[in-house]
Amino acid sequence: MNALFVVFLLIYLMTLITNLLIFFLVLTDHHLHNPMYFFLANLAFLDMSYSSVTAPRMLYDLATKSRSISIPACTAQVFFYLCFACSEFFLLSAMSYDRYIAICRPLHYKQMMSWRVCARMASMVWVVGCSVSLVYTLLLFRLSFCRTSSIHNFFCNLPHLYQITCTDPFINMVVLFLVCATFGLGAFLMTFLPYVYIFTTILRIRSKTGKRKAFSTCTSHLTVVSIFYGSLIFIYFVPSSSNMVSLNKLFSVISALINPLLNPLIYSLRNKDLMEALRRSYYHLKLIQVCC
Repeated sequence: MNALFVVFLLIYLMTLITNLLIFFLVLTDHHLHNPMYFFLANLAFLDMSYSSVTAPRMLYDLATKSRSISIPACTAQVFFYLCFACSEFFLLSAMSYDRYIAICRPLHYKQMMSWRVCARMASMVWVVGCSVSLVYTLLLFRLSFCRTSSIHNFFCNLPHLYQITCTDPFINMVVLFLVCATFGLGAFLMTFLPYVYIFTTILRIRSKTGKRKAFSTCTSHLTVVSIFYGSLIFIYFVPSSSNMVSLNKLFSVISALINPLLNPLIYSLRNKDLMEALRRSYYHLKLIQVCC
């Protein structure tokens, strides 16, 4: 059996299990019913969806030695991949804002981060993410693709489709640049600017325990954000060349498979509340087994 198939299958299964576990814990444990974990549950759902767009097709191609995909299937993969990726951009911004309010304005936290506000923010994340993806995907229909061309990657993505088109993709690339310059830069600033105020506030905290707790929640989020942004910046903004094909494939795999697995591991291993919730769930399951 293909070694890559086994590796990708194990990574995909681990991604589903770990993200499902976080989603289940947040859903069932009332101790985790607060805005921070509400957004974390959304992130877990996005990571499962994000990974499921690419991994099953990659596994199918590796198992069957298939190397072909229809243009409609490729376009559908691009739409869902971009939808979940763009939604994650804005969700990470919402999570930064939540940490900013919790640390810099703790007395107003319950009022400013009510469940109604959180639901509206999550809805906007999905609406904007899907809208941006729809714009990119609809513009693909103005292009025609060469039948003999091949994509040098494990799955379909915009930069690779632009390389095999028989039509001039100039308009598509201009729209890509404009949308990235507005929505992408906006999401980037909304994600990182709150941390300027957060770290300024943390440095003023006298308690070492308080500082450690604040830094712990922030560093987890910043680690996830840095890996996510880093891999996507390489895929979309580093010029493609024959020398960069292998590196582009590597970062595409990191973006599509490794990131969704790392996110729950980073959050769960560094988060005492989640570990406590996991122990409580395990204890309840043992009680149910004893009663049965």
